[in-house]
Amino acid sequence: MSQITTFIPVNVGVVLDLDYLEANIALSCINMAVSDFYANHGDYKTRMVLTTRDSKKDVVGAAAAALDLIKNVEVQAILGPTTSMQADFVIGLGEKAQVPIISFSASSPSLTSTRSLYFFRATQNDSSQVNGIGALVQAFGWKEAVPIYMDNEYGEGIIPYLTDALQAVDAHVPYRSVISPSATDDQIAEELYKLMTMQTRVFIVHMFPSLGARVFAKAQEIGMMSGGYVWIMTDGPTVGLSTSPDPSVIDSMQGALGIKPYIPKTTELGNFRLRWKMKFQQDNADMVDAELNIYALQAYDATVALAMAIEKTGTANLGFRDANVSNTSATDLENLGISQNGPNLLRALSNTSFKGLTGDFFFNNGQLQPSAFEIVNMNANGGRRIGFWMPTKGLAKTLNSIANTTSTYSTSKSSLAPVIWAGDSTSIPKGWEIPTNGKKLRIGVPSPSTFGQFVKEKTDLNSNTTTVTGYSIAIFEAAVDSLPYAITYEYIPFVKPDGKPAGTYNDLVYQVYLKKYDAVVGDTTIIANRSKYVDFTLPYTESGVSMIVPIKDSRNKNAWVFLKPLTWDLWFTSFCFFVFIGFVVWVLEHGINEDFQGSPSHQIGTSFWFSFSTMVFAHRERVVSNLARIVVTIWCFVVLILTQSYTASLSSLLTVQQLQPTVTNVDELIKKGEFVGYPESSFVLEILKNLGFDESRLMAYNTPEECDRLFSRGSGNGGIAAAFEEVPYIKFFLSMYCSKYTMIKPTFKTGGFGFVFPIGSPLVADVSRAVLRVTEGDRMREIEDAWLGTQSSCQDSSTSVSSNSLSLKSFWGLFLITGIASISALMIFTTIFVYEHRAVLLQPSDLRTTWSKILVLFRILIQMDKTSSRSELNPNHIAIPGDLPPKDNDDDRNPNAQQPDQEEVQNINQLVVPNQERPAATEVNHENN
Repeated sequence: MSQITTFIPVNVGVVLDLDYLEANIALSCINMAVSDFYANHGDYKTRMVLTTRDSKKDVVGAAAAALDLIKNVEVQAILGPTTSMQADFVIGLGEKAQVPIISFSASSPSLTSTRSLYFFRATQNDSSQVNGIGALVQAFGWKEAVPIYMDNEYGEGIIPYLTDALQAVDAHVPYRSVISPSATDDQIAEELYKLMTMQTRVFIVHMFPSLGARVFAKAQEIGMMSGGYVWIMTDGPTVGLSTSPDPSVIDSMQGALGIKPYIPKTTELGNFRLRWKMKFQQDNADMVDAELNIYALQAYDATVALAMAIEKTGTANLGFRDANVSNTSATDLENLGISQNGPNLLRALSNTSFKGLTGDFFFNNGQLQPSAFEIVNMNANGGRRIGFWMPTKGLAKTLNSIANTTSTYSTSKSSLAPVIWAGDSTSIPKGWEIPTNGKKLRIGVPSPSTFGQFVKEKTDLNSNTTTVTGYSIAIFEAAVDSLPYAITYEYIPFVKPDGKPAGTYNDLVYQVYLKKYDAVVGDTTIIANRSKYVDFTLPYTESGVSMIVPIKDSRNKNAWVFLKPLTWDLWFTSFCFFVFIGFVVWVLEHGINEDFQGSPSHQIGTSFWFSFSTMVFAHRERVVSNLARIVVTIWCFVVLILTQSYTASLSSLLTVQQLQPTVTNVDELIKKGEFVGYPESSFVLEILKNLGFDESRLMAYNTPEECDRLFSRGSGNGGIAAAFEEVPYIKFFLSMYCSKYTMIKPTFKTGGFGFVFPIGSPLVADVSRAVLRVTEGDRMREIEDAWLGTQSSCQDSSTSVSSNSLSLKSFWGLFLITGIASISALMIFTTIFVYEHRAVLLQPSDLRTTWSKILVLFRILIQMDKTSSRSELNPNHIAIPGDLPPKDNDDDRNPNAQQPDQEEVQNINQLVVPNQERPAATEVNHENN
């Protein structure tokens, strides 16, 4: 006798839009999941009993269906609903009745903000894919993208996350295209035509597959699926449209990119596809082209998870308790019962995990965890995989390459397979174009600047048209002409109706940020504060702010101008060397040359006279010693160079115009409280304030002529002592007044002049490259000659004026050679002298100290001129090499020479001859006597 097994039924509700094919496919998977689960777990005591309600594609219908299931059927959980908008209402009912709501298709991130414990999302959150889309945009180098989304909670929920993801990769969202779910084909076409008039060619589509199919069909019809366009789909339209049975839908999406959750191919999944296909065709014979999608597979896994959780909770508390409502007239919502099993089922679902058809399945805070996403390129077969994206690894061609790599996050397009873009093109679209059928670029230009050559405006009164020209305009037009595509634009002067400026340059730049202008062309300086709101091209002029000051002729006309050619250190060094050379010549000559002999005053005078007279080569004294001749020859060469250089420098000081600035530094202006000029409506004013200038001492000017007049008056007479201006303006100003003013450093750095575009504008890169081509070519010289004139007749005003005085640095090598030669001659002379009088040094140390011996040698050197002419008086006298022999008429020729008496000769001999030789000396003296 067989045992009868008793199963406890557990009511579970299903809320779907049964008018949609996708909903019917999901429902069939739910039914198969129940059958498969209990077929594999026949010993389980619980059995899910499904009760299905049609939400009728309506939010209210979904809420009514859920209310009916909870109140009348007392379901323990609800699978569904289909859309995020429906789920938002149903979640509230589930929270109140403590009935878990498990949706496998409601993917809007906004549902997470409900913070309901009883909501479980069995599909990927839409926000989990936005970084993958950002990685695609970054990989192909696009700087702008326009999202096209539905005007409902599903469409709007992803936009904040998508915008943040694009900004993170330096991509801008210039426009958001919103399409109503009920939009007609004409309304869709109107919105697409609007997109065609914009520069951006990268579109991100996020909407229901049904609406997405209509958008792509219309885009193909009006030519937006041709070359140059980029279409990226989120997982919703990618999953729904790539499996569409309608060939025309697939054909309209050719070249688009799509991203969808990756489902590993397993044997279980393959077998299930075959079984489902057979069963679905049996149950729906008229739907022969239906295909499984990820939402149907997620419905299967969600059903299995719910069945496992129901079995875990048991059957003890499957009833509902009444709500504590005392009001007899309470509504159905107020009288809604509360599931006693809800908290237990909630915990069981949170702890359920298994390997399902879509991969590892488990809830973390009610959400499925992000997995790998598959990137597909739409083709005739629906979609061709070109790579993967993972939240932690980025882009990759295969999952194996992601698993095996240890590299950082990848956003390289080389990590993807080749893409066939819209229009069957293999060339990567640049992501933007200048629309030929759109409006012209509105380019704001400043009112005629302080220096009109940069921007000029001329109004034709007959036609009431304004022509804009100038240096800046010419460079921009030359750059645009060199672009590989055409740009249509119109200049709009930034002026009031009366022709006066409508604001400052900062105000003009801000108009681009406010989208009143598409660009600004003119003498607009690149500074940090402005770059917060706009993008600049590369500069086309030099950068910086510097100071203009008057110059004066500083030729010296005072009595001491003859001292200026040489610096004080060169004067001092020259004087020292004149004295030193005189001393060296005296040492080398006075013992053998009667011109350097005589009284001490005569010897000093002769030595100095000889040395200083070499300046004019007027020395008369003979030089006898070879060593002295070498020294004098070298010294005369040095003197020749010094005198010639001095003469040339003095001539320059007295004859050549010496233009020197009247002010040399900023601190001097601030300290003296001088008046300073600056261009009106310029950021230079802020620089001057930051430098410490008193605002009451600052004067604005509008034209170069006005600046010149202020300089002419002077700081104390209603004028200025200096003006601060940007370097390009200074160069033009100096070309007009090159003989009156000069530019003085330091230069305060700025970015130079650049053209202004909105942040993220794709034109910035192309125009910057075009500016480089212009500035590096001959065209730039032609523009400068045409608008700024030539400055060849003027000095380089940026060259700092330095002193014309000659310094020691220019001559130290000559002095070094002279010093070495002189010291060498002294050393040779000293060596010979000491050797000849070595007898003094060889005396016993007990008789004389070393110091006394040195003094003896010095006295011998001093007295050489007194003994040299009577050398025969002292037989111990040794002649110095190079000496001339004594002459008979010595006394007559040199009356200043003193004749030594016998006593003096004897004293000298006693100094030279040792004690043991003194008798011989005495004998000689006696004989002479």
